[in-house]
Parts: sequence; structure tokens; C-alpha cells
Amino acid sequence: MKRWMMAAFAVAALSAMPLWGNAAQAARDDVTVGMRLEPPGLDPTTGAAAAISQITLYNVYEGLTKINNDGKVEPLLAKSWEVSDDNLTWTFHLVKGVKFHDGSDFDASDVKFTFERNQGKNSQNKRKERFDNMASIETPDPYTVVIRLKRNAPDFLFGLGESTAVIVDPASAASNATRPVGTGPFKFVKWIKGDSVTLEKFPGYRNADKIRLNKVVFRFINDAAAQVAALKAGDIDVLPIGPAPETLADFEADPNFVVLKGTTNGETILAMNHANKALADERVRKAIQHAIDRQALIDGAMYGYGVPIGSHFAPHHPAYIDLTGVTPYDPDKARALLKEAGYGNGLKLSLKLPPPLYARRGGEIIAAMLADVGIEAKIENVEWAQWIDKVYKKRQYDLTIVSHVEPMDIGIYAKDDYYFNYKDPAFKAIMEKADSAPTPEARTAALQEAQRYLAEHAVNGFLFQLAKTPVMRKGLKGIAKDSHLFANDMSVVYWEE
Repeated sequence: MKRWMMAAFAVAALSAMPLWGNAAQAARDDVTVGMRLEPPGLDPTTGAAAAISQITLYNVYEGLTKINNDGKVEPLLAKSWEVSDDNLTWTFHLVKGVKFHDGSDFDASDVKFTFERNQGKNSQNKRKERFDNMASIETPDPYTVVIRLKRNAPDFLFGLGESTAVIVDPASAASNATRPVGTGPFKFVKWIKGDSVTLEKFPGYRNADKIRLNKVVFRFINDAAAQVAALKAGDIDVLPIGPAPETLADFEADPNFVVLKGTTNGETILAMNHANKALADERVRKAIQHAIDRQALIDGAMYGYGVPIGSHFAPHHPAYIDLTGVTPYDPDKARALLKEAGYGNGLKLSLKLPPPLYARRGGEIIAAMLADVGIEAKIENVEWAQWIDKVYKKRQYDLTIVSHVEPMDIGIYAKDDYYFNYKDPAFKAIMEKADSAPTPEARTAALQEAQRYLAEHAVNGFLFQLAKTPVMRKGLKGIAKDSHLFANDMSVVYWEE
């Protein structure tokens, strides 16, 4: 057995544990959701962590639009809209009678404040470029917003449904990270650091009669074994992403639980810091990708759940092309490229791994694969807050493993200040062509060109698409099988009568 296969499983003993629980749940109005990661804050307009939106999007905060469980755009705070013939002027008609959780009224001025704040000099919004594209934001009356864009944005409506575009109240915006205030169906109650966040149904919500849950608790359980134990004991009702993959068969066999099998927008990558001299060399990056057996990685780290990818693009997207053949598993080719680049006697790199199983398990396997071709990847396990600070913000790393979960985020490679430290005018030109495409066909062609460019230059190590395998107690309904966004929309969740 290859050495990297020996590193595959850390919680296999869980599969031998018995599962039990109440066969049927009486109708309830509360639910406890298990989450692996605790967010660093609760304001998605100023924080980059996906764990923020998993709690707050569509629960506490709302945007002008909403992405439903089918991945389609529907109205939310905007009841309707029109667009000009050149696709540059958008007119939104807002829902009337909406209240923020602090009792203040929602109107067009809140939209203007939010979007101008997102495009401001001190903005920390991770999608700031979308708001920089807004040439003007006008409010001709309290329930109309007119947005004029500098250039065409084919995914404009979709972007307005993401967490970075939720509408906030000027009076409470500064404290949203710890005491979030939105217009959503649930209001924030408390945050016990290291344990849980509690939300309760907002009685002033405009569609409160349609919300079946009165209380939602998000519990943070970082350990895989503890997640399974909490499900069995009834301490949590659902793991929306799923537990350790090797335990899924046992949950499927137990009549007290339901297991779903879906997908996410999570492109799992071995990110490379291009500021590192060795990693700035395309030959080294290609050697790293050739050293990795993607399917063996998926089998070893994820128990077979996941789809190999060869570029930064989701396989379920209509514009996707399979580019795994550009840099296939080929250890001999990897060694030859390293020698050609001047690293025939070996190369030492750091590998910082955040908490998720795909990163910690995958990192052990990848480190062994890289060692087989002469690259020593020194593993450093870091907590999520450390990863955000050291890797994402300060870029103090060589290699790291992370799933980029935002939909259609291939444009991050056009950002000079992104944590990859990748700067390439040619790729920027391709993305500008995609973002200004006059027709869907032209946009698809440009997106496929962008995928090929990233693959052919091995800009990062492209690994696999993250699967979603929710496990829930029988009788719980409304949990999404697929994640078009990393959100847990509890407004549609209920217990079967």
C-alpha cells in the first residue's frame, strides 16, 4: 500500500458504533444545527468566512434577491425589477412594510447606504469589485432604487442574492459582527463563544405566518467523532454539510435518520503563494499537480465523495469543461519538471491546514504524495481564525488546502491583492471579456477560455469539488440537498406533523 494511503482515516472507528434515537419526532418548532466551524463574526459584508453566511444568510439578513434551492434567482427585498436594453441600468421596486429587527423601517435609503458602504475606501467586503462596478445608486422614491453599472455584469442578479450583498441598517451596521440586525425571518438572540448561536423567529417579519420554526440553534462541534455522537444522542438534529464520510453508510442503514447526497460550489484546491520564488515557477506548480492522484485523494480523504477538477470551476455549471487531463497524475513527469526548474535535489515548503476534514486528511495524503517526488511539505495545523489572519490576510504561507465555496468565483484570479499573490494581465483580459460578453454563448466561451488558462498554467493545485451529504433526524424537512450558496435557509425548514 502506498504511504499516502496509510494517512487516510482518522475516525474509522465510528463506523462500528451503534446508532439509536427516537423513531418518530413529535411536531416541533425548534431545531439544532451542527456546524464544524465557528464564524469569526456575524456580518457577511465585512467577513470572508463561509461560516458567517451559513448562519445568517436568509435567516438574519436578506438581499434584494434570493437564490433558491434550485440555484435560480427569485425576488426577496425587491419584489420586481427592470433592466435597460444595454443591461447597464437596473431599476428595483422594493417590498413595502419591511422591518429591521430593531424596529426601524426598511426603504431605499438602506440599499443605497449598504452598497455605498460596500464600495467605500474602507470596505472589507470580499466582493467589493461588484459594488465598485456601480457608477451610481439613486433613490427616486422610498421604494425604488436605480443602479447604473459601469460595465455589463451577467451575474448581477445572482450576486445580489449572495451574503456579501445583504442589506443592513445604518444604525446597527457597525455592530453587526457581534449583534447582527437584519430584515430576515429570525432575529439574533445570543452567541455563546465556542458553543452556539441562537436565533428566534422575528414576530415582525412580513411573512411570519409562513415560518414554521420558532427557534434555531447553531452548535459548533469541531470534532468528527463528537458530531456523530451528538446526532445519535439527539443533541443536534442535522449536519447540513455531513459528518465524516465513512459514517454515512451507518446513518443510511438507520431508520431514524435521512442522508442526502448532493454537491456544492466548493472547489477544493491546493492554493499556492506565488510570492514564493519556487512557486512562481510554472514548472514547479505543474510538478506539484502531476504529483497528486486526485481520485486516490478523494478515495482516501473523502471516502469517494467528490468529483475531480482540473481548474477552478464547478462541474455542475453549464460552462464547465473537464481539464483534469491537462496535468494528470504522473510522478515521473513531476520529478523531471522539478529537476528542470533547479530543484532536483528536493524542495521544502510549508503546508498550512485549516480544520475541515477535507483539509486535514487531504493534507496528510498530499504531503506524502509530494514527498514521493522530492517535495517536503511541512504540515502546520491551524485554527480557522489563524488561517484567516495568517494565510488569507497576511499571506504567510507556501501551500494551503481550502474549498472556495462562493458560486462562480473564478474571477478571484483577476484580483492582484488576493491571497494567491497571482498577477496576470492575460487572465484579467479573459475575465473582462467574460464579464462584458454580449451573449450567453460568448460568455460561456470566455469562461471556458479562463478555465483552460488556469489549468494550462497550473496556477493552483486543482483537486476536487466538495460533496454535500446532509444527515438529519427523520421527520425534518426542507434541508437542501445541494448548496448553490453556503447558506442554511431555515425559513423553509419544518418538522413533519
